Amino acid sequence: MKIKMLILLTSSKEQIENNRTQLVMKTFESTIRPVKGDIIDDPGFDARFHNGYEVVKVTINYETNECYVSLYPLASELEEICINDYIDKLVANEWRIVSKKELLTY
Repeated sequence: MKIKMLILLTSSKEQIENNRTQLVMKTFESTIRPVKGDIIDDPGFDARFHNGYEVVKVTINYETNECYVSLYPLASELEEICINDYIDKLVANEWRIVSKKELLTY
C-alpha cells in the first residue's frame, strides 16, 4: 500500500517564507499501516525543532491502494533551529512541500 504521511508545519517564533504554515508529505510503499497513536520516526525529523510526531488520523482509500496519515507534533516544541532549515532537512530526506493547488485535491 502507498503510505502518504502529512505534516502541517508551523512556527511559534517565525514565519515560513511569507506564510504561517507549510504542508509537507512523504510517500512510500509499505505493508505496515500506521494507526492512531503510533509515534513515527524519520531521518528528516530533527530533535532541535520537535521531539516527534504522533499519528492522529488515518484515511484509507482501497480503490487507489493509498493510506493518508496525518501527523501531529508531540507536546514539546523546541525550535532551536529555524523552521526553514527544518524544512530543508525534511526535503533532503524525501519529504516534499505540497502545493496549494495540490492541497485542494485532498
